[in-house]
Amino acid sequence: MMTDHQRIHPDNELEAQTKPTIPLYPRNTSKSDRRDPLQHKYFNPPLPKRPFPVRHTYDPPKKKRRSCCCRFICCTISILLILIIAISISIGTLYLAFRPKLPKYSVDRLRITQFNLTDNNNLFVTFDVTVTARNPNKKIGIYYVNGSHISAWYKETELCEGSLPIFYQGHRNTTVLNLPLTGQTQDATGLVNTLQQQIAEAGNIPLDIKVNQNVRVKLGKLKIFRVKFHVRCRLVVNSLGADNDISISNSSCKFRLKL
Repeated sequence: MMTDHQRIHPDNELEAQTKPTIPLYPRNTSKSDRRDPLQHKYFNPPLPKRPFPVRHTYDPPKKKRRSCCCRFICCTISILLILIIAISISIGTLYLAFRPKLPKYSVDRLRITQFNLTDNNNLFVTFDVTVTARNPNKKIGIYYVNGSHISAWYKETELCEGSLPIFYQGHRNTTVLNLPLTGQTQDATGLVNTLQQQIAEAGNIPLDIKVNQNVRVKLGKLKIFRVKFHVRCRLVVNSLGADNDISISNSSCKFRLKL
């Protein structure tokens, strides 16, 4: 019977042979600790620590202060170039529209009404000068405003002075001005002796007529900026005798504009 039973149930014998002799749970453990061996702390080996990937952050290079200065300088130069180009275009447009020309001046006549040396060595001089002013412009007028000054010089000595009247000179206009000049020179004995020596040796006397004048320019119907110009006329006269019309043997005038 035993033999038949074993033949009928061979698996029981196999299970009896394969049962582990070592307990699956450690001794002295409670039932609550008897869990799945794969989940128990004695049978759950620690997982190997994986190294976390190192994130490499890209730090952009810091902008140097020098680059900011270079950018500022470049912007400034660009703005200046734009302004220069704009001003040049404006000036070119005005020039093409109005075709400005410099006024012309000449000293046509000189009369000496007084040239007296007093006992105390003071020289009193009075000149009557005739100046011709020409405006050759077709579309530009000239306003002669106050603040003008005209003077007559012998070398480095001023003999007499005066001023120009206030007036407006229109397009292509010629204006003749009769200007009285008066002056006084102290300790003039040496000056008078030099003038007499100049006439005796050369037969003539060089004089300079200097004009400083403030004007305002009128372009079309628009009165614009105020400018100042300087005129210097070099004369050669035959004498400086009083109450005589002086002969002008040579006269040349140069015009210079001051903004």
